[in-house]
Amino acid sequence: MIRFSQIRPHFAVVLMALSLSQPVLSDRVWAQAPSTEGGAGAAVVPAEPVSPPSQVPAPPPATVAAPAPARDEQIVAAETRIEAARAQLAALKTQVEKNLQEDSVLAELKVKADALVREALAISVGLRPKLDSVQARLAELGDPPAEGQPAESASVTEERARLNASRAEVNALTGQAEDLSIEAKSLSDRISDIRRGLFTSRLFEHTQINGQVLEEAMQSFAADAERVQRSISSWIGFVIKFKALPLAIAIVLSLSLASLILFAEYRLFGRFNRRDVQVEDPSYLSRLSVAFWSTILPSLALSFFLASTYFLLDTFNVLRPDIAPIIASVFSLIGLVYFVSAISRAVLAPQAPNWRLVKLSNKGARDVGIAIYLMALVNGVDYVAAVISETYSSPVVLTVMKSLSSSVIVGLLIFSVSFLRPVLSESGDPAARGRYWPRAVSLSFRIIGALLIVAGAIGYVGLARFLATQIVVTGAVLATMYIGILSGKAISAPNQFGETQVGRFVGRRFHLGAVGLDQSGIAAGLFIYAFALVTGVPLILMSWGFQPRDLQLWLFNLFTEINIGTIRISIFGILGGVLLFVAGLVVTRWFQKWLDGNVMARSHVDGGVRNSVKTGVGYLGTGIAGIIGISAAGIDLSSLALVAGALSLGIGFGLQNIVSNFVSGLILLVERPFKVGDHVITGANEGIVKRISVRATEIETFRRQSIIVPNSELINSPLGNWTHRNRVQRSEVPVSVAYDVDPEEVIEVLLEVVNERPDVLRNPEPHVEFLRFGASSLDFELRFHLADMGEGLAVRNQVRIEILRRFRARGIVMPYPHQDVMLHLQEHDRQVLVRRRGTPGNNPRPEPEELSQAPDDDKLLP
Repeated sequence: MIRFSQIRPHFAVVLMALSLSQPVLSDRVWAQAPSTEGGAGAAVVPAEPVSPPSQVPAPPPATVAAPAPARDEQIVAAETRIEAARAQLAALKTQVEKNLQEDSVLAELKVKADALVREALAISVGLRPKLDSVQARLAELGDPPAEGQPAESASVTEERARLNASRAEVNALTGQAEDLSIEAKSLSDRISDIRRGLFTSRLFEHTQINGQVLEEAMQSFAADAERVQRSISSWIGFVIKFKALPLAIAIVLSLSLASLILFAEYRLFGRFNRRDVQVEDPSYLSRLSVAFWSTILPSLALSFFLASTYFLLDTFNVLRPDIAPIIASVFSLIGLVYFVSAISRAVLAPQAPNWRLVKLSNKGARDVGIAIYLMALVNGVDYVAAVISETYSSPVVLTVMKSLSSSVIVGLLIFSVSFLRPVLSESGDPAARGRYWPRAVSLSFRIIGALLIVAGAIGYVGLARFLATQIVVTGAVLATMYIGILSGKAISAPNQFGETQVGRFVGRRFHLGAVGLDQSGIAAGLFIYAFALVTGVPLILMSWGFQPRDLQLWLFNLFTEINIGTIRISIFGILGGVLLFVAGLVVTRWFQKWLDGNVMARSHVDGGVRNSVKTGVGYLGTGIAGIIGISAAGIDLSSLALVAGALSLGIGFGLQNIVSNFVSGLILLVERPFKVGDHVITGANEGIVKRISVRATEIETFRRQSIIVPNSELINSPLGNWTHRNRVQRSEVPVSVAYDVDPEEVIEVLLEVVNERPDVLRNPEPHVEFLRFGASSLDFELRFHLADMGEGLAVRNQVRIEILRRFRARGIVMPYPHQDVMLHLQEHDRQVLVRRRGTPGNNPRPEPEELSQAPDDDKLLP
């Protein structure tokens, strides 16, 4: 038979008090009992001297008993801690044997067992410095003299014996701590195995369902209902008669708190989780955001109100021990039904089809929402009934029948939903009659519903009840998480956060631009992801049978100790190391500024020396901060020493170039003289930086050729970076005009052309430079700045075209080069050519015999 037990809150408190008090009692017993173990644990503090009996001769008056050597306080403290831990471990074993069927108690005991493991390890770690100091001192004393060698002094011999005894004691205590840790770890593993077996046995336990069981359940139900009714009536009368004032105060405080929560929720988040019915076609992001926050925020507010109300009623002693669990279960029922109904309304939106997240008709959304509400109500009522049965020790058969009834009802509801026609019609009108579910969906609903009914009917009531609960609770939580993740993804999409109300508010409040809003959207999306996971995953785990103490233990281990093989990582340690590193950087920057602005500036130190000292202090402070941060994060610096040794060995064997490139790559990554996407010029290469690695940098030329440049060349050679600080670039357009053009008119035209362009910066202001008097022209150069050098080619082309158009319109000539050819002729030849030019005729060319026969210089030899 299955008994769905629920631990009463007061009973759980009694168990916790018992578990906390037993180790103290055991410690006292251990402290009073004489030690029987050998080694360090057998040491006993010497008692006060007792007068010897009369028959024993008294010692001589001159003889004084030597006092016992004082023991080390650290060793005594470790012995005390080990004895206390051993007593607590024995008490935990006893409690485990007494509570083999109580899962919540076993969860608490497992937490304590894991704490004992950490305590034992802490004792062992705490003894290591003592052992190291003892061994160091023994190494200083050296070995005792061999036979035949001169004897050492008595003080040295006595100190060596004392150190050896201390080392033996520390080794013994370390061994005891390690044994205790192993034993506590075994107990923790055994508790985990017991809990897994308990969960499995309850889940798959078989119950015989027949007519006799039904008859016994009906009889028990009548008697149990009457007993519960009498108990509740007596409690109400008791409260009215003796607790009226505390009840009134608790109710007033609860209502005040509820009003405050509603007011805060409306004022702070009312605009985010309210549907605007006037919006006919809301965006996908708006629908997701409203669905998620309209589910989460009211549900959290209601949960907080119910928890605080229960706390107030319990604080004012209004609740009786047999009534408190029932009130808590009723509050849980209210919270569950509200949460499931809220997520159902958020997704289905029966009254607002334009805000609906699924393609269902109006009638289909309403019918599916009613079915979900009924399933949540049935599960909640079954939980309340189970708590009542546990509180009043009802017969097991009655609990079984209650669970069977709820499982069958949920199965019938799911089976009935498969026959609905909720899918949106092909016309897209939500008011029209819908279509049937897709075949895969309807078949899945029928299989799940039939499984619940059949599992309960054949006697696996625990399995059926578990599945029914997970369908409702886990389904609602998963749906909420899925909507939250989709909402976070939509908000973090490019240029989407600025379109939301929150984004517009953040932009106005912090004066953010488009880039800042886009980055804020990424942060908002990550926050929604984390919020959905942090709230959803614990609820799912608890619905699957995990106890709150399990979640607390996992969270503690997550932030304090993560084991990956032999490596232990602590998130708290890493965060602490990062904070110390940042603090070290802040202190270093402040010290640099103070040293440079106060000490060296007042001492009139040379500027170069000041810069060198400031840079050196910065590197030194950064290195120290890094070492402190790495040590605080728990990273062993010896591993870094091994890496440094390996690098030194490699350098010695001829890896100078590789190491040089590696170190140069680190310098480039830290100093960032250029970054990916910069336009650089190095030697004969010019292009865009595509990738920076620790060995080489890839530069892509404008002909799409990839050039791999070793990092050492970029460090040791001059490097030009067009986009180091920004992408602003000066562009030049040379212009030449004829000598007869007015220069002032040319300057005016050029400035008009460039000032009319919106992509040209006004600061620095464009200007025209009159360069020179050329051989055949007046030369000018138009200079202006652009915000993005990538646009320079297109802008310069457009400016040249416009200049040419304006010059032609104004008649400004851009001349060709002029060349004067000088002919050196004899007087006789000149007169002949002049005469022939003036004589009319068809052949103005002179006859060859009329011209002088001058020697051909090209044929003259030197």
